[in-house]
Amino acid sequence: MLDLGRPEPITSHLLDESCAGTAIRHGFFTRQGGVSEGIYKGLNVGLGSQDVRGHVTENRSRICNWFELPTDNLATPHQVHSADVFVVDEAYDGERPKADAVVSATPGIIVGVLTADCGPVLLADPQAGVVAAAHAGWRGALDGIIENTICTMERFGADRGRIAACLGPSISGENYEVGPEFVDRFVEKDQRHATYFIPSTRENHRLFNLQNYILDRLVESGVTAHYSGHCTYADETRFYSYRRTTHRNEPDYGRQISAISIVDGGYRGSAL
Repeated sequence: MLDLGRPEPITSHLLDESCAGTAIRHGFFTRQGGVSEGIYKGLNVGLGSQDVRGHVTENRSRICNWFELPTDNLATPHQVHSADVFVVDEAYDGERPKADAVVSATPGIIVGVLTADCGPVLLADPQAGVVAAAHAGWRGALDGIIENTICTMERFGADRGRIAACLGPSISGENYEVGPEFVDRFVEKDQRHATYFIPSTRENHRLFNLQNYILDRLVESGVTAHYSGHCTYADETRFYSYRRTTHRNEPDYGRQISAISIVDGGYRGSAL
């Protein structure tokens, strides 16, 4: 079994500074520190991938070990590129509902989302003790996953003026070529969306800046936000990429996880 050592996630200076002195801990995990092999080499946590199930389970356990919490306490949704959010509390039983963001105010639970080019967003209001992880692909971002996540956090006492958010590793605009139908979908919803597209070298195609689009949705929602500065497509050593896999005609791809938790003990749940 391949073993690439201990996971060493990327962290956000904004979240680190905002959550300093609190029990909130977060990480944008890379491929480092996993046991998966072949095209999944590394820390693949994708339950929906065709990777060896035992490898995925071990990789997910390593995420929990990094947080120093039990494996039972990792909550990730069954992602469907929606704008739906689910809340995890003391009653969490390991269910993975179809949704694309997770919100929690319960200590001891790790909330996370899986990505392989889409935008992972981690959010926290340390004063209210509310954290969230959102999976912002183009469809979810267009339909309001960012706004819905923030509104759900507010239901538990968060104030958007205090929320810090970081967009993690995701595909950069220079590697995200799209066709005219894609552009039309965005522009029909809001003419201002045209600014996120620039001409590609291929006729009638454009390059889409998903990262700027997500960041603008965060800022326009009233939270403080920044971007980690990493492109999943360009850095094969550290990140899985759906689009890179597609271009190579590979049969499947791994997923990395971005996760956040109020890690001061508390909840101990049942196994996933």
